[in-house]
Amino acid sequence: MINWGIIGCGDVTEVKSGPAFNKIPGSRLVAVMRRDADKAADYAKRHQVPHWYSDAEELMRHPEINAIYIATPPAFHLPYALSALKKGLNVYVEKPVTLNAAEAEELAAAVKQSGAKLVVAHYRRAVPLFLRIKELIDNRIIGDIRTVQIRMWQAENPLLVADTANNWRLQPGLSGGGYFHDLAPHQIDLLLYYFGKPEKYQGYALNQSGSGPADDHVCGQIVFRNKIVVNGSWSFNVGQHQQSDKCEIIGTGGSISFAFFGNYVSWQTEDEEKTETFVHPQHIEQPMISRIVNYFNGLEDNPCSIEEAIGTMEIMDGFIK
Repeated sequence: MINWGIIGCGDVTEVKSGPAFNKIPGSRLVAVMRRDADKAADYAKRHQVPHWYSDAEELMRHPEINAIYIATPPAFHLPYALSALKKGLNVYVEKPVTLNAAEAEELAAAVKQSGAKLVVAHYRRAVPLFLRIKELIDNRIIGDIRTVQIRMWQAENPLLVADTANNWRLQPGLSGGGYFHDLAPHQIDLLLYYFGKPEKYQGYALNQSGSGPADDHVCGQIVFRNKIVVNGSWSFNVGQHQQSDKCEIIGTGGSISFAFFGNYVSWQTEDEEKTETFVHPQHIEQPMISRIVNYFNGLEDNPCSIEEAIGTMEIMDGFIK
C-alpha cells in the first residue's frame, strides 16, 4: 500500500490530483499539510483525510506515510524533496520540478544517493488525448515531420491558471518566472516525449507590459537530433480576443493540430481529414498517479524521471536567459 502525504494542499490538489490518491488500488491519502492550519484542517475535513498538519516535517514523520506529493510553489520543491528523500520516502513532485536546471541537477544527485524513487508531474504523458497524439506521430500518419509551431497567447489573467490570492506565479522568486514557468513545462515536456533529445535550443524573454516583475513574453526554437524544428511563442499580455492555444505539427504528408489545454486532435492528409475529441479524466492526474503507484511498487518503469525533467528545465533556462 502506498500511503501518501500531500505537502501543499492548495488549489491544484482540489480536483486535479488530491481525490485521485484514494481512487487507485493500492493507494491511500493519509495526511495533508498546509502552512495555514485552518485551511489544512478544512481540506482534510472536506476530503475525508484522516490527518492534517501545518508543518511539513511533522507530516513526513507520520509513521504510516511512505510517499510524498509536493504541490507547493516551485521555490519549495527542492528543500521538501531533499528532506523526503533523506527520510527514505518516495516523492511525486509538481512541475516545474524546480526553479531552474541547476536545482533539478541537485535533486537528481539526491535521488541517486538516497535509493528512494522520484517522479515529476508531467502528467499529460498518461492522459489519453496526448497518448493518441503520440500514436499518430509514431505511426507516421503525416509522414516525416518537418516543423512544429506552438502558439500560447493569453491575456494578463489567463483562465488556464488557477486564481490565487497572492498570485505567486508572477513572483519569480517563488515560481522561477511568470506564467511561462507555469504552463510551458507541460508543452516542452510533451515535445521531448514525442520527439526525443534536442540538439540545440535558443530563445529570449522580456517583460513587455511592465505590469509586474515577471517576463510576460517568451520566444524559443528547438532543433531535435532527428532534425525536427520547433518554433514556440508564449505571450501573456494579448487582448481577450487574441488568445490562442495551438500546436501544429507539419509533415511531408499532412498536419496534426491540437490544443495543449484542449480536448481534441485533428489531422489532415491527402486521404482524410479527421478530428477526435476526448473527455478528460475527472481528476486529470489520476492516470499518472496510477502509473506512479505501479512504479513505486516495482511493477513498471518511471513514467517521468528527474533526468527527463532536467531536459525540460534546461530548455526553459535557455529560452529565458
